[in-house]
Amino acid sequence: MLFDWFKMSSPSNVQLEGEKLDKTYKRLRWQVILAALFGYGLFYVCRLSLNVIKKPLVDNGILSETELGIVGTGLFITYAIGKFANGFLADRSNVRRFLSAGLLLSAAINLILGFTTSFIVFVILWAVNGWAQSMGAAPCVVSLSRWFGNKERGTYYGLWSASHNFGEALTFIATAAIVEALGWQWGFRGAGVLGLIGVAIIAIFMRDTPESCGLPPIAVYKGDEVAVKKEIDKNEVSRVQKAVLKSPAIWTLALASAFMYISRYAVNSWGIFFLQADKGYDTLEASSIISISSVCGVIGTIASGWVSDKFFGGKRYLPAVIFGIMNVLGLVLFLFYPERNMMLESIAMIIFGLAIGALICFLGGLMATDIASKKASGAALGVVGVASYAGAALQDFVSGLTIERTKVVVNGVATYDFSVISWFWLSAAILSVVCTLIVWWMVKHTKTQID
Repeated sequence: MLFDWFKMSSPSNVQLEGEKLDKTYKRLRWQVILAALFGYGLFYVCRLSLNVIKKPLVDNGILSETELGIVGTGLFITYAIGKFANGFLADRSNVRRFLSAGLLLSAAINLILGFTTSFIVFVILWAVNGWAQSMGAAPCVVSLSRWFGNKERGTYYGLWSASHNFGEALTFIATAAIVEALGWQWGFRGAGVLGLIGVAIIAIFMRDTPESCGLPPIAVYKGDEVAVKKEIDKNEVSRVQKAVLKSPAIWTLALASAFMYISRYAVNSWGIFFLQADKGYDTLEASSIISISSVCGVIGTIASGWVSDKFFGGKRYLPAVIFGIMNVLGLVLFLFYPERNMMLESIAMIIFGLAIGALICFLGGLMATDIASKKASGAALGVVGVASYAGAALQDFVSGLTIERTKVVVNGVATYDFSVISWFWLSAAILSVVCTLIVWWMVKHTKTQID
């Protein structure tokens, strides 16, 4: 049965010992982290390929701006649902097979889209791609928990977290170069080929569990303290999960993250299109500018924890507000300077990338776990996650519709007015800061901690 194929691997009958055990553990751990890093990075290539190809699709009369928005919305909706469901499945799965199956499906969809011009096919397949994409993050995180001990997992988690920035940068540069040289169809086909390379990397180098390789569990190998198993009162878990759903602080934080995701995906989804249509850049130039935000996002993600610990005593609310204001500033520079200026636009992407990298960490997860009980941290993250991608889905639909409605075509030449949609994107970033301030006030003046 297919379900059995995805089940976690059984322990090996052969148990390694001594020097061979140490060498094998060291080698396989590096294989696992690198496979997760590059494999998940190539997930992003298969997710973001459409964002590079939007302008050529419009210019060739394949899809309208509104249709592109609908296609993007489909992905975000299925991704949000799938990410929640696949998180539960990944805990019990063979992570190598689960991860490679998701990327294989995503790569196949990209290859197919390179041979079609049907709007319906785009909508259906890109929505399916959202589900395939949701099979990426959870097995990677599960794999890290299986192969790395408690005291080192944070370091390797930070290393793996750079994968989405790597994938974004690769998409914006490599896919753009392919599109510029060979046409929009090869943007999808190239992403599909890169995805297949990722499948091969995962299949060859990823391992499921240490036990399946003849190794002891990581807790035993690293000498981690194993907590005495306590029977968890299901009624108590249910109580705190319900408390999360009733918490004004959690829902306000979810709104802050949703508004932030609108601004994040405004640039990721439409930034290249904006630079092409409003500033006259070609595909490769526009993609190169946007890729700066992805590179700086790595720095922002890493710096966020260090900044909050070093300068704010582990508190996250003030730095979240500061990075939120940086997000607003970056968008202002990017969207509202009327002339083409690559230096200024690059500076804007540096500021934006640093801000979004940190905000994904703060608003997208850590602050929720600060408020919620440990018994309901998953529920809290689920609420924030679903709200975040609901915001991303709303953004893509509204952006596509508004961009097309404000377009003027004279003698076959399209002229775009981005002023309306720019204010929508900027307002979302401002509202994110406002909601963060409200959460901060709640923490200081009301009972927000869910016991």
